Order: sequence, then C-alpha cells, then structure tokens
Amino acid sequence: MLNNPLTHGLWEQTAPEAPVTPALDKAVIADVVIVGAGYTGLSAALHLAEAGKKVVVVEAVEVGYGGAGRNVGLINGGMWTMPQELPDVLGPIYGERLLNLLGDAPLYVRTLIQKHGIECELETNGTLHLAVGESGLKEIEERQRQWSARGAPVKVLSAEETAKRVGSTAYAGSLHDPRAGTLQPLAYARGLARIAIAAGVSIHTKSAATGLAYEGGRWTVKTDRGSVTAPWLVFSTDAYSTGPFEKIRKEQVYLPYFNFATKPLTPSQLETVLPGREGCWDTVEVLSSFRMDKAGRLVFGSVGALRNTGHAVHREWSKRSVKKLFPQIGDVEFEAEWFGWIGMSDDALPRFHKFGPKAVGFSAYNGRGIAPGTIFGKTLAEHVLGQIAEADLPLPLTDVRLPAFRPLKEAYYEAGAQIAHFAGARF
Repeated sequence: MLNNPLTHGLWEQTAPEAPVTPALDKAVIADVVIVGAGYTGLSAALHLAEAGKKVVVVEAVEVGYGGAGRNVGLINGGMWTMPQELPDVLGPIYGERLLNLLGDAPLYVRTLIQKHGIECELETNGTLHLAVGESGLKEIEERQRQWSARGAPVKVLSAEETAKRVGSTAYAGSLHDPRAGTLQPLAYARGLARIAIAAGVSIHTKSAATGLAYEGGRWTVKTDRGSVTAPWLVFSTDAYSTGPFEKIRKEQVYLPYFNFATKPLTPSQLETVLPGREGCWDTVEVLSSFRMDKAGRLVFGSVGALRNTGHAVHREWSKRSVKKLFPQIGDVEFEAEWFGWIGMSDDALPRFHKFGPKAVGFSAYNGRGIAPGTIFGKTLAEHVLGQIAEADLPLPLTDVRLPAFRPLKEAYYEAGAQIAHFAGARF
C-alpha cells in the first residue's frame, strides 16, 4: 500500500482484490458513522447493517491499512496476559465478562468466515504457545491451569508431542488451544468489507477524518471533501489513530513487530514443518512467532522495526533463527518482509472510551486484534442497537490516560529489539 512493500508484505501479495471503496466527496446522512476500516469497524458496520441501520464507514487510507493488514494472522483467545490478570485488574464482574467474551471469540471468527464464505486461508487446528526452557514450561502450565478452571479446552503437550507438531526440538513443551487458528489477515479484512458492502454499508477510503463536531444530538465527521452526520459515532482507529482521534494512539506505546516469509517449502519439508498448520509463538520476552500460509511459506516474526539499521539486523537474525529451529529447511531465503506497530496499554488490557454522547469505541488490543476486534465490533453494534447497556459491556468506561515517557519507551523497544537480535540466533 502507498507503494511501500514493507507495510503489508506477503499479505498484500496474496490477498484477494479489495472491494471498490471510493473517497467520500459529499455530505451524507446516516444512522451510524464509523471511523476506521479495520476488524472492529468493519464488524460493527456489518452487524449494524444486518439489523437495518444505514452505516457509513470512513477510512484514512485503505481497508486493513493498520494492524488489521499487517499482523501475523493468529486467531487467539484472551489477551497476552495470564487469564487471572483480567479479573485482578478489572474486578470480578468485568474481568470474568471479558474473559468469557474473548475466550469464545476465535470460534465466533470461524463462524463468521464460514457463514459468509470469506476467502482468507482459515486454518482451524489451533495454536501452540511454545515453552522455552523450564521457566517457559512453568508459564504455560500456569496458563493451562487458569484457563482450564474456566472450562477452556486447552492442553499442555510434552516436548516430544510439540516436536512432532512443530518440526523442531527446541521447545520444552507447548500449550495447545483448539479454539484458535490462523488466517490471512488482510484477506479477512477485505472479506469483511466485501460482505459489509453487500449488506448495505457505504465504505469510503482515502477519506481521513479531519474534524469532529456534535450539535443537535448528531455527530458530524468531516473529511477533506465531504462529511457524514449521524446520531451515533463509532471510532475504531486504535493504534493508527490520527486527527480528531489521535489521543487514542497517544494512550498506547508502540511496540514494533516484523515478519518475514520464506519461499514455499518443498513437499518433503512440509511433512515435518508445522504439518498441522498450527500458529505458534514462544515464551521469550522478546518473543517470536511463526505459522504457515496456504502456499507453504513459513512466516516468521518477532519484535523489531524494519527500518534504518534494524532492517539488516532483524533479517539476518531471522535467517539464523529459522535455520537453527528448522535445519531440515537448509539455507533460508525470504521473498517478503514487512512490519507494523502494536499499540500497548500500560496494563496490557483493552479500553472502552467515549468521546461524548453516543460516541463509543474499543481500543488497545495489545497484539490481539483479530478475534477481539471482531467480537468487539459485534458488541459495539449491539450497544448501538440498544441490546447491551453500557453497564453490561465487557469493559468499564475509562478516560484516556497518556502514559509517561511514551517516546522514550518506544525508542527503547525498537533499540532493545535490535540489541537482542544482533547478539545471535534464537537459542
């Protein structure tokens, strides 16, 4: 996008064409105006349109331009934090409510994809949280205990079973979550846009929100060439927020994350490298992740930005790491590379904010955008429709809180990832 192969990499190369979404060039009236065409905004738009509402979506660049089109493609349940941390931080009512919603969210994503026939390379064999060393094994065992106490069908696998599923002997075990899976993230975003348009939603790309006003019980979102006026405003711009919604971005600390994609592996290599196509990530602090795409490319990623000196450092580290993890692949060649930004809140949990009467949005997904974004979009639609009261939402209303020393933290994460990856291979 924007003639930059480093923004969406493999996903832009292999996703179906985006639907036609002309720029907004006039003033329009709607029941709901949505800002941002990622998973949350598109899911909210679809569910509102199916309920008979007139919905207009404005997007600054393209469908899936932000995190929705750049992420690894893991459909995970819950958040990065331990399950018990949600009720510890949010209290038992909101914490358990959010856990229940997000635990089942991957299954809802599957249902939505299958119902509408979205072509997005869906894989449903689950994910593997890979334990590095004894400390990693203790971590996933505790995760299993906490999830199992809530009825989740997760299971700790032995080092031998993990090696069989992954194709590498590097791990002390893994936590298998059969609810989860993988997909092609940009294809999923474009698929959501396509079915939302078919349901009656108007989506306008290259239409950044430049102004925001509330008068007479209605919101007006202004763009360079047009405007949308509606009684309800849903903002779903998250970590890529700009303009009137920039404070949503400023509440989050950017964590850079990159991905490299190999050339398609050979049939013999595919027999041992992720033969079940589970999505994987590990327990190391500067974590790495990998999964397979439909064509048999290994997609390998970690913390870091592919710019300046980091580009070469992260590429060479990735080559060494893949070769060490999977010696059966041999010398590693990459045919795509890209990176983006994960918005991190100070407690690694999402937020529910209001900009005023009937102006609502969820944000701060902390690297868990696919399933939470989809289910939060549905939840916002139900709130707008009057089916869920504000007091019954999965998160409490909070004010936007700006983190201390945000620029310094962001520079530290980017530089720290380079230092970690310059030091050597993965293990």
